[in-house]
Amino acid sequence: MPQHQDVALFSIQNEFRYDIVRKIFEGGMGIIYEAEQHGARQFVKRVAIKVIRDNYARQKQFIENFIGEAKLVADLIHTNIVQTYHLGETRGVYFITMELIRGVNLEQFGQQLAEKRKVLPKELAVFIVSRVARGLAYAHAKTDKDGKPLGLVHRDVSFKNIMIAFEGDVKLTDFGIAKARGFLVDNEGEVVAGKADYMSPEQANFQITDKRSDLFSAGVVLAHLLLGRNIFKAQTPEESRQRMMSLPIPDFRNLDSRIDDRLNEILHRVLARELDKRYASADELLFDLEHYIYHSGYGPTNETMGKFIRELFGQYVPAAPLAPGHESTRILEPIAGSART
Repeated sequence: MPQHQDVALFSIQNEFRYDIVRKIFEGGMGIIYEAEQHGARQFVKRVAIKVIRDNYARQKQFIENFIGEAKLVADLIHTNIVQTYHLGETRGVYFITMELIRGVNLEQFGQQLAEKRKVLPKELAVFIVSRVARGLAYAHAKTDKDGKPLGLVHRDVSFKNIMIAFEGDVKLTDFGIAKARGFLVDNEGEVVAGKADYMSPEQANFQITDKRSDLFSAGVVLAHLLLGRNIFKAQTPEESRQRMMSLPIPDFRNLDSRIDDRLNEILHRVLARELDKRYASADELLFDLEHYIYHSGYGPTNETMGKFIRELFGQYVPAAPLAPGHESTRILEPIAGSART
């Protein structure tokens, strides 16, 4: 029998240097920057870097969850999920390097629609949520290295955490409060996780959630896109939480004449408070959404979505990434100087 050739195993020790270009987003717990990743021979790649805010950077449980998030999403490789490339640490501060999306989140998208007094075509609203459902179906099905289901639940499917690239790709992001076996510290049942005006009734009621919770949130996103407003949003988070649990789900046909019987049925099923009446899986929701927009033939695509969003934002759309060598600030505190991998 032929002899197996010896395989040389080796590891590569190297350094990445990240230069901050600009701040993209500032949230309650973290800040996201656009940065240049520099490698050998003038290699430059534009990336996004997520950094923990100073007031959370010394909290042990928050750090553990930040690291857990990075490890969890590192293996979530899907076209409708923002990719994670690297977990780094410098001067005792952790950061996550991610795919840079040239686009906007749905909150920014909705604001631009309102300012331009534009109405999102219902087919594009359904298309956006169908891509979210694709990403969720993939994430919900993830297993560990031994093939055991992770039981992953995103728990924060909302306008801020869904992005649309100017090319038309739809991306689900921010798994920072997701739950998945073995990755993140979870106090579910004791605290409420998620945004009050997008969370499921079981989230709002301090109950244990499963993948169907994410589907309800996706349904809230769909209704919001179609109506141009979130029917569950109230003056305060507590009032929104109460509306999630008790507001009668309306006949959407009475709220927007574009919503036909079939789309109304989909909305009522995905927003069913009784779990046994809600869609059982993201795959089922995806099938119905895609059948709705494609059953008669041609329907919306990434290119259709891209054309719409580029026309909507006009001159605000960056024509191309800033050229390497653009005047940028070296990694800002707390990631100062060159960050090692």
